[in-house]
Amino acid sequence: MINIRHIRPNEIAIAKQLIYEIAHGVFQDTRSLADSIAFYESKRQLADMDNLQEYYFDNDGIFLVMTDEEQIIGTGAIRKIDSENCELKRLWLLIEYHGQGLGYRMMQELLAFTRAQGYARIRLETDRAHQSRAFEFYKHLGFYEIPRYSDNEDDVAMEIML
Repeated sequence: MINIRHIRPNEIAIAKQLIYEIAHGVFQDTRSLADSIAFYESKRQLADMDNLQEYYFDNDGIFLVMTDEEQIIGTGAIRKIDSENCELKRLWLLIEYHGQGLGYRMMQELLAFTRAQGYARIRLETDRAHQSRAFEFYKHLGFYEIPRYSDNEDDVAMEIML
């Protein structure tokens, strides 16, 4: 049975591993998975996950996991930018679960949370070239492109009004 729930403290390392594994395939990284993880950990690529409490929960955000029989198969998070804007972060789902409406289901949970928090819009950044499927998913949900709001030159920025 597929469930969506808050991440537990003992699941943070598992969730990070899952994100690295999925990204390794999506970005067609030629290094071994272990080398890729070591490289991105040295760059603190998922540093926000090292302190979920401060980065998400204490800052009007949320971090959810999707499970299949208690095995984590996906993640999704919202972090506060300011009183009106939040950012969609860490939306990842194992490839074998794509096409089943599960990403949409996670997004509905995150949208409900953002509306309850009183945010006016959700922003996100994604790599249009490597994450074309995610880019199309966001467009289908009603996200539209906006000027970049960070220094991440490889990604396109998008937002949706709530």
